[in-house]
Amino acid sequence: MRENLPLPPAPEAIELRHLRAFVAVADELNFGRAAGRLYLSQPALSRQIRALERLIGYELLRRSTHRVELTSAGGAMLERARAILADVDSAVAAARAAGDDMAGRIARLMDPRHALVGTAHRQELREAFESLLAEFPVPTEIDVRPLSAGGVPSFVLTPGAERPPTVLYLHGGGYTMGSAYGYRSLVGAFCVAAGTSVLLPEYRLAPEHPYPAALDDVIRAYQWLLDRTEDPSTLAVAGDSSGAGLALSLLAVLRQRGLPMPGRVLLLCPWVDLTCELMADTASVPLLTLSRDSTRDYLQGHPVRGPVLNPFEADLTGYPPMLLQVGTGDALVHETRLLAKRAAEHGVEAELDLYPIDAHVFHMFWSFLPEAAQALTRAATFHRPGD
Repeated sequence: MRENLPLPPAPEAIELRHLRAFVAVADELNFGRAAGRLYLSQPALSRQIRALERLIGYELLRRSTHRVELTSAGGAMLERARAILADVDSAVAAARAAGDDMAGRIARLMDPRHALVGTAHRQELREAFESLLAEFPVPTEIDVRPLSAGGVPSFVLTPGAERPPTVLYLHGGGYTMGSAYGYRSLVGAFCVAAGTSVLLPEYRLAPEHPYPAALDDVIRAYQWLLDRTEDPSTLAVAGDSSGAGLALSLLAVLRQRGLPMPGRVLLLCPWVDLTCELMADTASVPLLTLSRDSTRDYLQGHPVRGPVLNPFEADLTGYPPMLLQVGTGDALVHETRLLAKRAAEHGVEAELDLYPIDAHVFHMFWSFLPEAAQALTRAATFHRPGD
């Protein structure tokens, strides 16, 4: 989790991720092992250390070809940095204890939907999901207008004055539920935080439209964005849960077709393992049932093989920088960690943010859950060019 720690003597605020990076390298005295421990690429880890050293004004680590050593300044800072991080972790634990009422509120919102899994028809599940999405407010600053993006019905969400969209957001719902209309709250909150416009396509859903219908729609929507930008590196692709899986499928197709990649990728609680084998043992029965049913309806017998449907079989080399966010109690935390690790192993600048939340796609609760608001702010900062 990324926070700012105000230290008046420093020219800017020092970020906790920089302190965690420094302590990890100091503990390991090895950038490779420390990067693996934090699920970062070595270049990303090195940049965090350099940023901290610039703020402090002194070299903290002395690097050579074969070894890493603490400088005297680094040695003086190490134990104090550990103490700061320990205090922050303790504060987070205290906040979690005080936040049990928020957990109860989330459960009350989610329970009616979970109760239908395994007994209700698909349309009933869809209506329950839309009812859940309707519980969340749409930011008043957001203007929403419909359009056709390459033939795909879509919304453009804009904060304030109209501006061209720079983000393609793919909503979750297991490829069988969810809608662009229902996601106006979550995507609108991201728009406000990022100060940018977002294209939100209404891609086709299974089982009426099985694979690759949704992916075909997403490709057309992305091509629509490409046709309206001079620099693809200013674009970002984002998605939550199965929408994050669609985002990775899109990247694989772009590579196959030799089309320009976006500059950033935001993956919120990504569901990318369609076999459901990587889902945590603690996953609830409704979640497992829903995921397996969704996979069956989406693929309709198509094998889960190859880079388009299985990122763990894809060569991720050359993929854009990624930000992955997930709750530590989410049943998908294991596969999110593995995805971040695989990306880093392929040289991708992959940053993994963990939040002490049990709910899947906790970002939906941004209006009352502090961690959700923080996560969206972090995602917005990651998206903005130059940040």
